Amino acid sequence: MTSVTSLTSSVHQRLADALVAALPEAGAGADPLLRRSDRADYQANGILALAKKNKANPRELATEVVAKIENGDLLADIEVSGPGFLNITVTDKAIIETLAARYADADRLGVAPKDKPGITVVDYAQPNVAKEMHVGHLRSAVIGDALRGMLDFTGEQTIGRHHIGDWGTQFGMLIQYLIEHPGELAPADEVDGEQAMSNLNRVYKASRAVFDSDEEFKERARKRVVALQSGDEETLKLWQQFVDESKVYFYSVFGKLDMSVRDDEIVGESAYNDLMPETARMLEESGVAVRSEGALVVFFDEIRGKDDQPVPLIVQKADGGFGYAASDLSAIRNRVHDLKATNLIYVVDVRQSLHFRMVFETARRAGWLTDEVTAHNMGYGTVLGADGKPFKTREGETVKLEDLLDEAIERATAVVREKNNEKIALTEDEIVANGAQIGVGAVKYADLSTSPNRDYKFDLDQMVSLNGDTSVYLQYAYARIQSILRQRGDAVPAAHPELELAPAERALGLHLDTFGETVFEATAEYAPHKVAAYLYQLASLLTKFYDQCPVLKADTQEQMENRLFLVDLTARTLHKGMGLLGIRTPERL
Repeated sequence: MTSVTSLTSSVHQRLADALVAALPEAGAGADPLLRRSDRADYQANGILALAKKNKANPRELATEVVAKIENGDLLADIEVSGPGFLNITVTDKAIIETLAARYADADRLGVAPKDKPGITVVDYAQPNVAKEMHVGHLRSAVIGDALRGMLDFTGEQTIGRHHIGDWGTQFGMLIQYLIEHPGELAPADEVDGEQAMSNLNRVYKASRAVFDSDEEFKERARKRVVALQSGDEETLKLWQQFVDESKVYFYSVFGKLDMSVRDDEIVGESAYNDLMPETARMLEESGVAVRSEGALVVFFDEIRGKDDQPVPLIVQKADGGFGYAASDLSAIRNRVHDLKATNLIYVVDVRQSLHFRMVFETARRAGWLTDEVTAHNMGYGTVLGADGKPFKTREGETVKLEDLLDEAIERATAVVREKNNEKIALTEDEIVANGAQIGVGAVKYADLSTSPNRDYKFDLDQMVSLNGDTSVYLQYAYARIQSILRQRGDAVPAAHPELELAPAERALGLHLDTFGETVFEATAEYAPHKVAAYLYQLASLLTKFYDQCPVLKADTQEQMENRLFLVDLTARTLHKGMGLLGIRTPERL
């Protein structure tokens, strides 16, 4: 791997050194506050603050800084403007040489991983056993998967945790029904995802109907819950049937989402069942939790309800049962002590924010979360319909996730088929494969291009559009580059630092150089939408480049090679960036 210093970092260091030389009392930590600018490549606006702090004249200090800088091959021009800003332009040679070094590192594009990576547990994609996944499960899965891709790229070791709902009172009803109606569930290895969900739906509806109408069955179901919680062998065996059949269904949906979910990362509520009594005991003995009306709870002075009374976190109910808090706190103990996690990320509905705020604070009071271990609740907003209300079917029912994905794939496949012609000549198999990649990519990108904590409207017509901020626009940009590279004949992409760059070439090159910085910044902020915004801007700059800078019909052989080099690096960056978000880039469209 080749670690490439970005142009931004190089310019920043050159300015910082000049600041210290011009104003020694500023010290080695003097920061010129460099940022991208419309007037030039960069603008340094930190000189005003430094001058004020050191009682110097800002414009005079800026002029002296310019005098201390050696331009060399890096800086083409540096100009003092206004009360003391510096507008900085880098050389064409520096741009191409830096990009050439990135091009030489095909895998990481010259972006080095962090020096001291940690271990991050990402809790995401949390479906419920024996229940269908619906549109409400989409965001957790997509955002969590993208975060893992981004974190892995920065060098972090990620561990997935799918905290599935596989425990609770409803299993007493399901298991008791299965005991009284044996053979209703086929072995998990004999069904596919669709059959598994059909079987589970049938059993759930039938057991619910009996539970609601038969008091004796209801009592038997309640006793079955006790048997499950006490570890009765027959009950656990039947419970495992529901889990295994549900996993077959889960994997089929995750597969359609183009997500890889490992079996050992599915660690549901049941996995912490044996830990919960100890968790409760530790909290009570340490005084973090107290008894209130028979229940074990944690109070927070700053969290109060409508009656101005403290809102408690219930660890153990008065009847001795454990709720979500006990499970979540036990999971924190496991992830910190056993998995050695340094960071915990929970990708859950924003409506659970208060719950996790209380859970994290309780864990801190208990000493399970420390200064060395951070926990972040990445609450996400709601998927809305065109009417601005939570997305429902026309009948008012929750939209099934598989149905939503199937429709997206169908729409995208129609777009691919319509765009296909004799020149592209896609086979039917290629049309179907590309349609799936574009349809799923469209759904993912619409989600990821929105700030996670915001709601967004689900509009398939816009998602699969070739125009605007969509994954289809980015995928077609990538495919267009591949088409050009296939038509280049004997010409080889090659960097030519000696060439003068057109404005569109410079803009594209400067943006390409900021890929690594953008990914690291977005990852630190848990903000996949910033990566999406970067990629959309990259594709937009590529479009301007095409309009102004012919590639295969360039004026000279060297210019053609240089432009082939630029578009090839653009394709590699699009491919890498989309891959981090979990979106594929078809070679031909």
